[in-house]
Amino acid sequence: MSDDYCTIDATRPPRADGPPYAECVLCREPTEYPESYKGITLCPVCEWQEAERTACSG
Repeated sequence: MSDDYCTIDATRPPRADGPPYAECVLCREPTEYPESYKGITLCPVCEWQEAERTACSG
């Protein structure tokens, strides 16, 4: 039996040194990530909620 049943890609964009910040893809609030980042960005609140939602329950 393997313990790798919960594999979540936890790749995160680099933190921004200052404005402009990228918008959260869920609530449109400013994130901690640079506006130039290409990819999914979440604000701290949505990031936390998404982590809770996708956390392993096993």
